[in-house]
Amino acid sequence: MLDDLTNEPAHRLASERPEYRGYEIQLRHEWSNWCAAVHPTRADLPILAQSPLLTLSLNRDEALAAAKRNIDEALGHLTKNVA
Repeated sequence: MLDDLTNEPAHRLASERPEYRGYEIQLRHEWSNWCAAVHPTRADLPILAQSPLLTLSLNRDEALAAAKRNIDEALGHLTKNVA
């Protein structure tokens, strides 16, 4: 069953929390768009200071991809600073 406003499957409209590289990505449907918040799942990972609105996207998959790019960029900067 699809949601009338978003054309997304109804089961995907609930808050979702996939994980990527040790971070939980919280996807939410806000203002007819999708946004993602990122939270570390382990104590050894840095907390990423970023507004969920920076990953505001028209569909869920774009918001998830943007969150993953943000994680990759943050962890990439972290390893460059250590080297």
